[in-house]
Amino acid sequence: MKSNLKSNILLTILLLIIFACNEKLNQSDKPNIILIYADDLGIGLLGHEGQRIISTPNIDKLAEEGIRFERAYSNMLCAPARASLITGLHDCHESGFQITKGGAYMNANRNNYIQIEDSLNERSRQANKEQVFLAEVALNMGYKTAQFGKLEWGFSATDKQIKRHGWDYYLGYLDHVRAHGFYPPFLFENGQIVEFEGNTHLNCAKSGEPETQEHFEERWNMEGKTTYSQNIFIDSLLNFIESNKSQPFFLYFPTQLPHGPVSIPAVHPDFVNDERMTQIEKEYASMVKLLDDHVGQILLKLKELNLDENTILIFTSDNGHEIYYSQAGRVLKPYTNMQTGERFDDYKRKYYSDLGGDVFDGNGGRAGLKRSNLEGGINVPLIIRWPQKIRKGRISQRLIANYDILSTLSEITGYSKKFKTDGISFYSELLEEGSGLEHDFVVYSSYTGPALITNDGWKLRTFLSQDVFELYFLPDDNREVMDLSEEFPEKFDELKNKLLEACDGDFRNGLFSY
Repeated sequence: MKSNLKSNILLTILLLIIFACNEKLNQSDKPNIILIYADDLGIGLLGHEGQRIISTPNIDKLAEEGIRFERAYSNMLCAPARASLITGLHDCHESGFQITKGGAYMNANRNNYIQIEDSLNERSRQANKEQVFLAEVALNMGYKTAQFGKLEWGFSATDKQIKRHGWDYYLGYLDHVRAHGFYPPFLFENGQIVEFEGNTHLNCAKSGEPETQEHFEERWNMEGKTTYSQNIFIDSLLNFIESNKSQPFFLYFPTQLPHGPVSIPAVHPDFVNDERMTQIEKEYASMVKLLDDHVGQILLKLKELNLDENTILIFTSDNGHEIYYSQAGRVLKPYTNMQTGERFDDYKRKYYSDLGGDVFDGNGGRAGLKRSNLEGGINVPLIIRWPQKIRKGRISQRLIANYDILSTLSEITGYSKKFKTDGISFYSELLEEGSGLEHDFVVYSSYTGPALITNDGWKLRTFLSQDVFELYFLPDDNREVMDLSEEFPEKFDELKNKLLEACDGDFRNGLFSY
């Protein structure tokens, strides 16, 4: 009897050990996922895209060791871009995203921030139970989820919203207006205020535009500017990776960089003596350089912890290029043709870097900037590195929308619950297992109206205030110069009908207003 009991106990222990080992094996098989979401990073600012002034070796390394998508699109502004990213929906639906006003937390403190959040929650439309969010997918599949930085909903978010979206942990701004400064007196960590001694500016030391002697002196007056926000975020992020190295994690890094107004603790040595740039341009270039350095630190940490091979690192941007280094005689806001003195209007007078005076050509030769439905506003970098699975140095022409990332993450993690989405997983493209299902077209809103880009390269864009619809064929004309609507009337009508349907029967659903 005792012998049988002893045998049963030993068998039970053995089975538990086997089960634990199998569980550990399954855990280790799950790839870690890191999503770096650059802020206002134009595609032309990257070395592998032709940038001649700013070197970006770490981001370039992602492209060399992974896959980059040349036809990746995102929304033309940060708030709808972040909403599309985490919901998997485009921003031209009748219901739309609820974009809260920024600045809600400008005067927040330990005594009143709960009341501010309660007020925002009362005025916000709550997500229904069936809606699925990006981090929620990873959380339900056994991932530890965290985000660091600008945070992700509207222009003023709440702890309740972020937890509903599936985040175990977060540290950052709940207010995008406050995120325009880089020396926060406080940030939010899991619903609590965290104060930073020595940072005394309620507006987080937001600097002034355009560049003047007064703004230069104010920017470099370091009184009340002790701790730079991006140092907080990268240090916390690296600590998170260290602390969670033994379990699968999904980490979202919506960095402030290189969104302005310009603010940097020091000009990077690469630029100190570079006579091609003004002082403010050197400082902006240093912000791009710091973003690249942070990518390098993340890669190094993954290698140190032996997590590199089975970590998926996604690098992209929320929207197209924006200029924060305007200065009289160089580049002007509102954006102005420096040769003729005329303001650009996104229609008859489209913005181009050579006409606007942008020394960096941040939109990579495309027309338009942030807020525009032109290519410079919505065509963004997208690079994915996964050494264990993705063949090095690939360049894909697949049409990708930022609202595809939710579906792709679902397939990667094995999430099987059905949910409403406009996205299509591109997981098969990463693994070179056939093209799989692809978009016929993608759609995006803008301040002038919606745009539609087809899989075979056609683009229909709108300027609704003038009842204008323009047709371009991007493979031959990515500067959007030749309107082909009269030359190809059948294609024009076909795409106009598709765009109207995507906008739920009203083009004005793709006319962004805030």
